[in-house]
Amino acid sequence: MIWKDILKEVEKIAEIAKESAKDFDDEKAMDFAILYPDWKPGKDYKSGERVLHNSTLYKIIQGHTSQDDWTPDNAPSLFAKILPGQGGTDIGEWQQPDSTNPYMAGDKVIYDGKIYVSLVDNNVWSPVTYPGGWKEVI
Repeated sequence: MIWKDILKEVEKIAEIAKESAKDFDDEKAMDFAILYPDWKPGKDYKSGERVLHNSTLYKIIQGHTSQDDWTPDNAPSLFAKILPGQGGTDIGEWQQPDSTNPYMAGDKVIYDGKIYVSLVDNNVWSPVTYPGGWKEVI
């Protein structure tokens, strides 16, 4: 009986954590990605919600009802992959962003073993491709 009571309490705590996660910024969301639901087809999504798909966290950028062929990794007009280094998240390896999830001024990335900070908003270029958009910090 005691284990059932403990399990009920753990489930309540998990629900509270999931509800709180809706208000997280991208940095905190990346730290607690496990709290976000897996993407599913046939679900109504609102702009600003976050979902996991293939262990990657995405933000919904346009409200829609999901379809089998509109997966987060294949529908950049609907989903923006949250990249390490964006919005104050931990510094991560530079990844090629889309137009929907560019690096912003102040975002930090690791590129070719060095840390860079973006000097401009809407930066979709690497430090090598557009050196004027980045400053090496270490």
